[in-house]
Amino acid sequence: MTLADFTSPALIVPHLHGHDAAAVIQELSRALHGQNRILDLLLFYHTALNRELMVSTDMEAGMAFPHARLATLKELCFAFGRSDAPLAWGIRPGSAVRLVFLIAVPATDSTQHLALISGLTRLAMNSRLVEKLHAAQDTTQVMEVLNQVELRTVSGPPAVRKETPC
Repeated sequence: MTLADFTSPALIVPHLHGHDAAAVIQELSRALHGQNRILDLLLFYHTALNRELMVSTDMEAGMAFPHARLATLKELCFAFGRSDAPLAWGIRPGSAVRLVFLIAVPATDSTQHLALISGLTRLAMNSRLVEKLHAAQDTTQVMEVLNQVELRTVSGPPAVRKETPC
């Protein structure tokens, strides 16, 4: 299982229009709602935004992982967005978020969510893959990068898939 298994090309926004956390979370929430991954757009948006305002999920790698855990969600998934310019995010001075993963977490899920967060953290620490996300020309290339990060399972510790030559 890889990061790509929890999203789809329709949930990737390669050029975000929003300029701050609230606008980006709204934009990515709409993508999730448009693909029927969340039923109640307003509830999901407010839950994710309120959680992000309480504790910012931005990381030094220029990424943020806002999320909402709701009983109405049926499956763990995420929408991904990339900004052409650094976004105003969190309270940390100099925070320069450009890559955002908005995660929808079912209330009953714990193991897959932790595996997903672990995979996203490993992605953030892999500068080569982060650069590939920034340089991706389209959703297919973004999916190819996400497909390179395998999720750890109870049975073993995979990390990053080796690329196959073109």
